[in-house]
Amino acid sequence: MESKPLKIGITCFPLIGGSGILATALGTELAARGHDVHFFSHAKPVRLDLSLPRIHFHQVMVGTNTVFPCPDYTLPLAVKMAEIGQAKGLDVFHVHYAVPHATAAFLATEMIGAGAPKVVTTLHGTDTTLLGPNPQYRAAIEHALIHSDAVTTVSDSLRRQTQETFRLRDPIQVIPNFFTPNPSRKSRDEVRRELGIGDDEFLIVHMSNLRMTKRIDLLLRVIAAAAQRDRIRLLILAGAPFAPFQSLVEELDLRDIVIVKEDAAVVEDFLPAADAGLYTSENESFGLSILETLFFGKPVIAFRIGGIPEVVGDAGYLHPFGDIAGMAASLDALIDSPDVARQMGERGRSRAEMNFTATQIVPRYEALYRQMMI
Repeated sequence: MESKPLKIGITCFPLIGGSGILATALGTELAARGHDVHFFSHAKPVRLDLSLPRIHFHQVMVGTNTVFPCPDYTLPLAVKMAEIGQAKGLDVFHVHYAVPHATAAFLATEMIGAGAPKVVTTLHGTDTTLLGPNPQYRAAIEHALIHSDAVTTVSDSLRRQTQETFRLRDPIQVIPNFFTPNPSRKSRDEVRRELGIGDDEFLIVHMSNLRMTKRIDLLLRVIAAAAQRDRIRLLILAGAPFAPFQSLVEELDLRDIVIVKEDAAVVEDFLPAADAGLYTSENESFGLSILETLFFGKPVIAFRIGGIPEVVGDAGYLHPFGDIAGMAASLDALIDSPDVARQMGERGRSRAEMNFTATQIVPRYEALYRQMMI
């Protein structure tokens, strides 16, 4: 007997970043499977296509009442979630990030009362690794997690960190991120021509929101330390303004090497042109950009931190955090050995397709939703 479709509310940040991208992709896949999906955020998520059937978006305005000294988002979000949750008869609130989203979901269910949606909280990292140890946030995050009907993390590394940081009653389920690449609209040669990349140049890609934990300073220093820097071009697909790092580009004499594309949400337009991916985060619970790079058959160089080894496996060179010289040497090795780089990239593609597709991951969320409703 076929299970009836669910009504699911998804709350996420709208910007270019792993949590918002994963939440958008999950909601899109759920809608394609026949579920009714309602998104809540202060702006439309960058990769959300509102023309698709069964996709709804509810914008939440940040509160700016003059009674309060600071703008407030949590209460307006909770009110909107309660309003839609009750009016549409939602079965589940799936919130990405504990604060403020899980707190808002808890308030919303309290307002709705009997028959309120179940709450699934997916942790993506920052809420555990950075905010969790902070006494200003810790108790509120722990309260939101304890009052969630299920808590998931995107890697086993993050699960262990979360269990060490918070005292939770129930086990945490690990459900990794996934990626569904769209066909590239341009060929490798076309993109490289448009970027001004020569046939003998090695194009490295880096994709991130440029937050402090992404360590763009180390990214640039690795390029500067490479023996073959004259053959390298670095393409940064930036989810935030790059201007704060421009002075370091000048200091390291990389102005002719670095290419920046800001707010480039369609990564499929650029990844085919790359030869490798370079990532220098100091905290990374999964590394969705790394997974996207692997899906396009590109080898990855990164630090061996957080959930990155769970994603990369043997499809790249992983180094201890801060080992700039080691990363530069790995970069030089890939440039010197194109066959090795190609084989490593193909291993990465196979690993990604074997472990991190929507076909494998989305049914695990569906099963979790239905299990909570029994």
